[in-house]
Amino acid sequence: MTNLILAAVAALVVGIVIGILVGRSGQGATLRQRRAEQQIEELRSEFTRYQAQVNEHFMESAHLLRRFNDAYRDVNQHMARGANRLCNDEDWLEELGQDGSGRLVHGSDENSEPPRDYAPKADPEDKGTLAEDYGLNADGTKRPA
Repeated sequence: MTNLILAAVAALVVGIVIGILVGRSGQGATLRQRRAEQQIEELRSEFTRYQAQVNEHFMESAHLLRRFNDAYRDVNQHMARGANRLCNDEDWLEELGQDGSGRLVHGSDENSEPPRDYAPKADPEDKGTLAEDYGLNADGTKRPA
C-alpha cells in the first residue's frame, strides 16, 4: 500500500510539473500574440499620425499658395493701376496690353499668329527639315555645313 501511495504522489507531482510546463508554453504563445497585437496597434497609430501630418501639410500648402496668388494678383493690379495713372500715353498702354480703362486686352492684334514648333523655310521651294533627303546632295552624300 505504501508503494501505491508513493506511486500516486509521484504521479501527482509529475502531473503538476507537466501542467506547469504546458501552461507556460501556452503563456509564451499568448505573450507573443499580445506583443504582436501591441506592435500592430502601435504601427496603426503611427500611420494615423503620419496621415494627419500629410493632411496638415497639404492644407497649409494650399492656404499658403492661395495667399501667394492673392498677393500676386494684388501686386499685378497695383502695377496696372500705377501704369495707367502714371503713364497715360496710349503707346505705353498698348505696350502693356491694356485699354484705356486699365483692363488687359487679349487678342487685339489681328496679325498675331500662334508660335511655331518648327523653323520656317526661307524659300517655299526648299526642302523642309523633315524631308528624307534634307541636308543631302543629289548623289546622296552629306552636304557640307
